[in-house]
Formats: sequence, structure tokens, C-alpha cells
Amino acid sequence: MDIRLEIILLVVSLLFFLSILAGKASSKFGVPALLLFLSVGMLFGSDGLGIQFENIQLAETVGTIALCIILFSGGMDTKINEIRPVIPQGIILATLGVLLTALFNGILIWWILGMTMESAGIGFITSLLLASTMSSTDSASVFSILRSKGLHLKNNLRPMLELESGSNDPMAYILVITLIGIIKIDATPDFWTVGYQLLIQLIVGALVGFTLGKVSVFIINRIKIGNDSLYPILVFTFCIFIFSFTYFVKGNSFLAVYVSGLVIGNSKFVHKRSSLNFFDGLAWLSQLFMFLALGLLVNPHELIPILIPGLIISFVMIFFTRPLVVFISLLPFRKMKFKDKTYISWVGLRGAVPIIFAIIALSHDIPHARLIFNIVFLCTLVSLLLQGASLPMVARWLGLTEKPRGFKKLSEFDIELSEDIKSATAEIEITKSMIAKGNRIMDLSLPDNTLIVLLKRDDKYLVPTGKTVLQEGDKLLIITDDQNALMETYKHLQIN
Repeated sequence: MDIRLEIILLVVSLLFFLSILAGKASSKFGVPALLLFLSVGMLFGSDGLGIQFENIQLAETVGTIALCIILFSGGMDTKINEIRPVIPQGIILATLGVLLTALFNGILIWWILGMTMESAGIGFITSLLLASTMSSTDSASVFSILRSKGLHLKNNLRPMLELESGSNDPMAYILVITLIGIIKIDATPDFWTVGYQLLIQLIVGALVGFTLGKVSVFIINRIKIGNDSLYPILVFTFCIFIFSFTYFVKGNSFLAVYVSGLVIGNSKFVHKRSSLNFFDGLAWLSQLFMFLALGLLVNPHELIPILIPGLIISFVMIFFTRPLVVFISLLPFRKMKFKDKTYISWVGLRGAVPIIFAIIALSHDIPHARLIFNIVFLCTLVSLLLQGASLPMVARWLGLTEKPRGFKKLSEFDIELSEDIKSATAEIEITKSMIAKGNRIMDLSLPDNTLIVLLKRDDKYLVPTGKTVLQEGDKLLIITDDQNALMETYKHLQIN
């Protein structure tokens, strides 16, 4: 039966709308939005409303493109000056940490499945493959949850966690592809050759990402496009070009796009603000696509037979192997506090990336691929429910949160200054206490370096002067030298 395009678009629009509502509900009830996206996909899937989606190749393609965009956007949003102090720790966690995670989990999974599902007959190499699919922390989950929760962490923990999650997917991907190749040829692997290939792919990926990132910035600043709205599209073009080009020079494409995103995001180029906003929205849309597709692909009734071994594996990874790997990997950094390492251990989030890696195994028709997919999916659900939902609580329990500066985000004034302009802007609402000693702007206690540039009253915008009479509820747009000067302004106005 032919399905009209209008029906497909109607269903897709409903899925999008429900997923966006899920994102809103996540911030209200503390449930990770990504888990709700998965739930919407499962609701519409074969065990729900009956949408049959068994196109493994399409799911793999959607997941790969989405991950490419998410990593590039995450790199663009990451500030080099923030991650510079934690680059060594992040690199060790993203390389050695991934290897140890795959090894330890592989051994334990082989033992657990042998004890609980002996009939499955899963071998050690297949157990290593299953472990490798879940050996990296998920960048989409970490970026989304840390930023949507607005967590302000001490001791550079947030940039370290984002650096680890953004840079450890390439290592896990190489392990997955290598083990799939070993299983398909059914031969004893040459570990020295495999290690050499891993190293070469990582080095080539990093070099290509850095070089093409610099080239991209140069071209963006030199090319003259008549339509300014095309500049974000140009940046997106470079993103997909870097990803695909790296494949042909035998480098790791995921690492290349993350590094190029770092380079581009920390460089000056025309229309940078609009490009960053564009990729924020595109990354969110990519997550939505990815989790919906994965939710549609799973058959919930298949999770029941593997519920017990899947839960055991999940708890072992969360409470044993992840802390063990983190503490071993960070042994050289003796100045790091125990509480910091404990929190890093807890943010071992699994998400869409492990499921995408499991889909790769499905697409290669590996023995036990469906079992691998179902276990990975169940472990992801447990991780998002247990770890994702509790990140703020655990951070507060460990005393690692700090109070953010209480600057109200601009909502009444649709204005954004370029990052090159070091001035700070904020909006304040006039209260009765502010105008108790005089209701004109000149009566406000403002530092000399702070200016009121715009006033909103009801639905009208006014350019104020010193003699402008203020009313309770007026919104003011202020500008001052920097964040410290803005803090001083808040003190003068007695704003908490």
C-alpha cells in the first residue's frame, strides 16, 4: 500500500511536536529530554501505535549524520580557555579510559552472560564488541543534560566532562569497527597491528580536523556572500566536507569534526553569532531525529528476556567499572580531589552513540547483533534514568555546585552583542524599592560605566534620558564594561 507524502509529513510533525513537549517536560520534572524522545519513538513504534520501522541502514545513516552535527556543534560551543587546564585528563579518559572500559566490561559481560544466558553462546570477542559499543560516554547526552540543567560545577568539571564525551567517541568507534572486522573474518587478531591502526586514525583525524578548521575560517572570512543568512549554511557545508574528506584519507571522521568545531568556534569569523545559534538548533534537531529513529527501531517486548542480565550489566558498569577506570586513568593527577573523580565516575552517561554503534553491528549482520542491540538499548535506558536524572542531586551532594551569577537572560530585548565586544549586557525590572528615593533614571544608583540604553513599558520601547520617569514593572536594557562591572551594578541596585 502506497503511503501519501502528506501522511508521512503529518506523522513526522506530530512526532516532532510531542518530542518538543517532551523536552519542555524534562526541564520541569527533571527527566532527561533524551529519554523522553526515546519514549515518544517507542510509543509510535511496532509495540505501540504500530509504525513499522526496520530500516537498519537508514537508522545508521541518520545516527551517523546526527552524531557528526552534534560533535561539531559541541566543539564550536567549547571554549579553549576553559578546557586548556583539563586537556591532559580529558585525553587520557578519551583514549586509555575507553580501552580499559571496553576490556573490563568485556570480561565481565562474558562472565555475566555465561551465567545468566548460557544458551546465547556469546563468545569473548563478541562480548568485547558489546562492551566496546558502550565504552564511551555519550556526547549528545552529556552536552544536553549538563547544559539544559544549567549545572555550574566547580574545579573545571564541566569542561572536562564535555571534552571527554566529545572526544572519546572516535576511540570507541574504531574499537567497534575493528572487532566487527575480526568477527567477520573469524581470525585471531594481531593486536600490534590493530593498535597501530588505532593510533594512525586518531592522529590523522586530529590533524585533518585542525588543518581544515583553520582553512574553513580563512575561507569564511575571505568569501563575500550577498545573502548573510547563507553563512551558517557555509559553516555546515564545511562540517560535512571535513567529516567525509577525513574518511578518504583514512582518519577518524568523528574526531576530525570535533577538532574542527573547536578550531572554528574559537576563531573570529563573520556572522559567528548567527552560526552558533544555527548549530545549537541543528544539534537539537539532530538529537531529536536520532532518538526518535532509535525509539522506533526498538521492539520493547524483546527487552523482557534480557531484562535480568541487562540490569546486572548496567549496574556493574555504573557502580564498578566506570569508577575503576576513572580512578586508574586519573592516577597521575594526584591533585584532583576524590569528590571530583567520584562525580566524573557518575557522569558515565550512555545514550544514542552506543545504540548507533550497536546498529552498525546489526547492519554488518554480526552473530548475536540483535542481542547486542537490545542489551545496549536497555543499558542506555538505565543510564539515562539513574545517572542522567540525578546529575544535579549528586553534584550538590558532593558539594561541587556553585551559585551562578544571577544575570537575567535577555528575554524582552532581542539583542546580542558579538563575542569580540567585551561589554556585558543584562535586563533588569524596576521594583518599588529601586524608585523609592526618586523615580527618574538620574536618581538610580548606577556606576559611572553603566548605561541604560533602552526601556520597555508594556509593549512600547523607549530610548531613555536621565529625566525619564520610571514606573514599577519597567524593563531596562543596561550595558557595562564586563561581567565584574555588571556585578557591581547589581550591588548598587540591590539586586540579588
